Amino acid sequence: MSKTACFTDERTFWHTGGTHALFFPVGGWVQPPSASGYAESPESKRRLLALVQTSGLAASLDLRSAPAATEEDLLRIHPRDYLARFKALSDENGGDLGDLAPFGKGSYEIAALSAGLALGAVDTVLSGQAANAFSLSRPPGHHCLRDKPMGFCLFANIPVAIEAARAKHRVGRVAVIDWDVHHGNGTQSIYYDDPNTLTISLHQENCFPPGYSGADERGAGRGEGANVNIPLLPGGGHDAYLYAFERIVLPALERFRPELIVVASGLDASAVDPLARMLLHSESYRAMTQLVRDAAERHCKGRLAIVHEGGYSEAYVPFCGHAIIETLADVRTKVADPMLDLAIAQQPSARFAAFQRQLIDEMAAAAGY
Repeated sequence: MSKTACFTDERTFWHTGGTHALFFPVGGWVQPPSASGYAESPESKRRLLALVQTSGLAASLDLRSAPAATEEDLLRIHPRDYLARFKALSDENGGDLGDLAPFGKGSYEIAALSAGLALGAVDTVLSGQAANAFSLSRPPGHHCLRDKPMGFCLFANIPVAIEAARAKHRVGRVAVIDWDVHHGNGTQSIYYDDPNTLTISLHQENCFPPGYSGADERGAGRGEGANVNIPLLPGGGHDAYLYAFERIVLPALERFRPELIVVASGLDASAVDPLARMLLHSESYRAMTQLVRDAAERHCKGRLAIVHEGGYSEAYVPFCGHAIIETLADVRTKVADPMLDLAIAQQPSARFAAFQRQLIDEMAAAAGY
């Protein structure tokens, strides 16, 4: 089997959300930022790519770009009216058509390229050109609704890629595992009544969308049971995610028997992310990646694509992402995570972990696992 394919394109790093401090528009009491400013900046992604290259990991990868998603690709998910409004505002000077999803001039084409990178990753895996694939897609996609952008997300990258794969490769059952710290509400809404798409979201409870938990939302109609939400307590850390995989994620995959697994890989559950409070570290992401890689081997001949989503710590995203790509490629470089010992020392107490496990057990029982 060929190398792990890694999709990236410098042009996606040129997307801008305008002048913001974190995610607050500059003006009034909000001062202009001193550096990149906007939380969804290109720097964490550039630094991840730089670490992949300087560590020597790139030599074990098939680094490539991909064409932008076409209008036909986008129309399988998004209505023509949304594409027209987005394109017109992007051509003019940018703006915001949704909720916390600002964009600048030219962002329509960049977002289409981001979706195209995800599409390329899925297509490469299904066509047998790579053992598995990683897409460093930006802007992200998992919050985007069919007709409305949201939370930095302008196109639904993963659904666009899945539906293109269904059109070309006739793939049937697809599982989407979303470990971004924020709920994958866009992907959920698109596939909520679809029995052939299993959507699983592990997220910090009540974080984003604000106040959202979702434990009781399991799909509708023929899709009932094919949507799984795992809201976790703030500060849950490594044990919470690994236990949730053991009790819910892996049994859900076993029951569903996917033909393809796609991961929405936000790295904002890390211990130092400014937009959440979860305490994961690079070894957490390495462990979860190994679990999904093993599951893909069991259920779907190893067909696995991981698509980058959020992650806002410029210093730490590279180490978490690097661990994921190392695991996909079955390579271990000399890179040492400088945060690891501290992140492990900050994990929650045994009493907290036991309480979180109890809540996960209750969710597993409610879902029939």
